[in-house]
Amino acid sequence: MNRALQYLNFFGVLALAALCAIQWQHDRQLNLQTIQLEKTRQSQQQKIFEQEETARGLSADLTDFKQRFKTEHDDLEETKRKLRENETAAAALTLEREQLKESITNWTAAVAQRDVLMKEANSRIEEVSAQLNGSIRKYNELATNYNNVVRELNEARAKSVATNSP
Repeated sequence: MNRALQYLNFFGVLALAALCAIQWQHDRQLNLQTIQLEKTRQSQQQKIFEQEETARGLSADLTDFKQRFKTEHDDLEETKRKLRENETAAAALTLEREQLKESITNWTAAVAQRDVLMKEANSRIEEVSAQLNGSIRKYNELATNYNNVVRELNEARAKSVATNSP
């Protein structure tokens, strides 16, 4: 019995050693899986952290983009408003330019008509001036003839007074 107990004890130790080896193998696999899962968890946590950082950066970029978009949109609206004002002003200036062109055309015609009338007036003035000069010449001739007649008359009187005086 002692021997049977030793065999039983020996087989028990062998079974226990086998059980320990199996348990150790099982625990080792679990430990390796735990280590692998921990590495995966840390990797995933790092990725989550990086994605959160990226998301924060993208959120900041989105906020900045929205602000710039709003500013550009406001600038575009202001530019459109100014463009409409400038187009209105340009249309008014075009109308004014056309009116000025018409006025210039009218003035040009009026100046041309004035020039024609001035030429006619100059011709008439030259005619009247020529007539006046002719009249002045005739007056001067008449005055010269009158002076000659008066002189001759004075000479004749002086002769007649000299011949009538003793």
